[in-house]
Amino acid sequence: MSDVAVVGAGPNGLAAAVTMARAGLSVQLFEAADAPGGGTRTTERTLPGFLHDVCAAVHPMALASPFFRAFELERRIELLVPEVSYGHPLDGGRAGIAYRSLERTVEDLGVDGPAWRALMGPLLRRLDGVTDFTQGNLLRVPKDPLAVVSFGTRALLQGTPAWNIGFRSDIAPAMLTGLSAHAMGRLPALATSGAGLLLGVLAHARGWPVPRGGSQAIAQAMVDDVEAHGGRIEVGRHIDSVAALRDETGAKAIICTTTPRALVRMAGAELPENYRRKLESFKYGAGVCKVDFALSGPVPWTASELRGAPTLHLGGSREAIASAEREVLQGRHPKNPYVLAVQPGVIDDSRAPHGQHTFWAYTHVPAGSTRDCSEDIIAAVEKHAPGFGDLILSSSVQSAKDVAAYNANYIGGDISSGAVTIRQLLKRPVISRDPWRTPVPGLYLGSASTPPGPAVHGMGGWLAAKSALKNTFGLPVPKLGLNS
Repeated sequence: MSDVAVVGAGPNGLAAAVTMARAGLSVQLFEAADAPGGGTRTTERTLPGFLHDVCAAVHPMALASPFFRAFELERRIELLVPEVSYGHPLDGGRAGIAYRSLERTVEDLGVDGPAWRALMGPLLRRLDGVTDFTQGNLLRVPKDPLAVVSFGTRALLQGTPAWNIGFRSDIAPAMLTGLSAHAMGRLPALATSGAGLLLGVLAHARGWPVPRGGSQAIAQAMVDDVEAHGGRIEVGRHIDSVAALRDETGAKAIICTTTPRALVRMAGAELPENYRRKLESFKYGAGVCKVDFALSGPVPWTASELRGAPTLHLGGSREAIASAEREVLQGRHPKNPYVLAVQPGVIDDSRAPHGQHTFWAYTHVPAGSTRDCSEDIIAAVEKHAPGFGDLILSSSVQSAKDVAAYNANYIGGDISSGAVTIRQLLKRPVISRDPWRTPVPGLYLGSASTPPGPAVHGMGGWLAAKSALKNTFGLPVPKLGLNS
C-alpha cells in the first residue's frame, strides 16, 4: 500500500515521485517500458559500444528548469557545456554559430550582430523572470512583469510575417527559425517563436549541456533519489484503470504523466462529462522520424566551426525551413526537410569507441507516418558535409509510427505530447489556474500535455506534485537538494 501512485517513469513522473517521496509520503511508480527514463534513455541501438540517446540528447533545460535547479542536477551528474550551443549550416560553406558567449556570437554575425544583441540581450538580463514565466502556467501573475513584456514583445515580432525586420543578412534569421522549428508547428507563429526565443536565450546563458554517458544519467539520478527516500519503481506495468490502481495501492493521490487521451482511457467513467470532452478535444501535432548512426569518424563539415557544435539545425534559410514545416502540417513529406541533428562525441568521448562517433538526427513528418527518412537525412547532412555517408557503420531508424509504439505519450510520433500552439499553451489541456488537478479528488495530470509543455525539465510532474501536496495532503513542498 502507498500514499501516492505515479503512472509513468519519464522525467515528469520521476520528478513527481522525487517530490512526493521527499515530502515523507510512500510512493509507488509504475512504468510500462522495461526500464525507467521515458524520453531520457540511452541504449546501444546500432553497434556494441555506441551509446545512443533514444529520445532527447541535448538538454537546454538541465541548468535552467526550476525543478532541476532545486534538485541540484548539476551536482549529481556531469553536464558537459559546450562553447558552441548550436550551429546552422547554410549554402556556400557558411554557417551561423551560436556561442555561449553572446558577444562572440554578435561579433561573428557581423552586420546582424547589433540586431541579435538587441533581441537576446534584454532577455539575458532578466533571465530568471523569463524562465519563471515560461516554466509554469501562463495564467498567473508573473514574478517579473518587465521580463514578460520584454519576452512577449519579441515573441510577437518573431511570430508574425514581420519577423525579418531589423536583419540585413540571411544567417541570423535562419538561426532563429532553426530554434523555433524545435516546437514542430507553424512558422511564423507566436507559440513557436516563443519556444525559439527561450532556447536562444538559454544558449547564451547557462548553455545547452550534454550529460556525460547519455541522457539516461538524468533519469538515473532521479531514480536513485526516489529509491533513497523509500519510493518503489515497478517496470513493465501497463496501467489500464485508475480505479483498479487505487484499489491495488490504496493511494490517496494518483499522478498520471500521460496524455489526456490516455487519462480518458484510464479514468473516463470517473471524469465529469464536460472535463472529459475537453480532454478528448486536445490536439496532437506532427511526428518525427529519427535515425541513429554509428560513424567511423567525426562528421566532415565544410564549415569547420560546426565540428565543435553538439547541436545542428539543417534546412537552409528561414523561408526554406518555414516552407518545409508548412508541408508537414499539410500532411506531406518535404523534399528538403528541416533536420535536427546531434553529434555528442564532439564533447563527450564516452559515447563510442576511440576515434568513432554516434550521430542522432530526426526530421518532422506527418503524424503516423511509416516512412523511413534515412536517405533524406543523409542527403541533408551530405550537402554540408560531403563524405558523411562513407562514415556510416550502422544505423537504426524509428518512423513516426515506431516512435509512437516506443512511448504511448508520443501519439502519432508527436514527441511534444500535444500540438504547440498558443491556444494549447493556454489550454493545456484545460484553461485553469491549476491545470494539473482534475475534477476527480486525488487524481492529477502531470505530463508534457500540461504546462509548461514539452522538453526535459520535470516541471509538469513537479507542478502536479505540488498541487497534490497542497490539495490532497495539506503538506508543504519539500526541499530537493542533495543535502536537504
